[in-house]
Amino acid sequence: MTLFWKGNRLMALEFTEAEIQRYSRHILLPEVGGTGQAALRAASVLIIGAGGLGSPVALYLAAAGVGRIGLVDDDVVELSNLQRQIVHVTDAVGARKVDSARARLEALNPEVTIETWPMRLTADVVDDLVQRYDLVCDGCDNFATRYLVNAACVRARKPLVSAAVQRFEGQLSTFRPWEGGPCYHCLYPETDGVADGLSCGEAGVFGAVTGVMGTLQATEALKELLGLGTSLAGRLLMWDALATRFTTIALQRDPTCPVCSAEQDVSA
Repeated sequence: MTLFWKGNRLMALEFTEAEIQRYSRHILLPEVGGTGQAALRAASVLIIGAGGLGSPVALYLAAAGVGRIGLVDDDVVELSNLQRQIVHVTDAVGARKVDSARARLEALNPEVTIETWPMRLTADVVDDLVQRYDLVCDGCDNFATRYLVNAACVRARKPLVSAAVQRFEGQLSTFRPWEGGPCYHCLYPETDGVADGLSCGEAGVFGAVTGVMGTLQATEALKELLGLGTSLAGRLLMWDALATRFTTIALQRDPTCPVCSAEQDVSA
């Protein structure tokens, strides 16, 4: 039996022999061990988008043994997706992405519970959905949804790990503004015209770039769930694949941000 803390509750989990074998390389890590693996099994993550970023995020979180994973996507699998959306296979073309992804994830790790939400997020449902999970990974492809998810995470005080890609570049950050750092809206105010950026379908994207950024996103999510290492909260990681260059810059909170400003007392 393994004891661990989830929030302010002391919980206990017993591992089966199959689980001990499956997660043995995690358990061997002193920073994870049986306690950390038990915490992952008790954790839940909501993934926004089952596409280029959501695919590696979902695969690695399921492989790592995160106990409950929610998938949000209202799209169906198209042949053009398969160049980068590696959770899907050719036979799934025409199927709902959340159903295709669930089948693949359950085949990878039947110990994990996969919840599917075949919908486009709206203001009517986003708060209820975010409240159901411990952490949110945003891999969507439009700014309207990113703003919606960010605001819901701020209200619920749920960590948001957000990634984005375009062409040969990617970026990644974690947002926990109730601890004094910025939120996504601080980084990209809606008045900046960022919504004018081209989509992958218009500008193109190098498939492996989504794999790298999605894998980094999964790593940061696991670190957040386990409390490991140094969080990306308050920093933005940028990757230029053509130059093989990673750059990290410090982010500042916008004191006038309409989502997380000090006037709204989110750090109380």
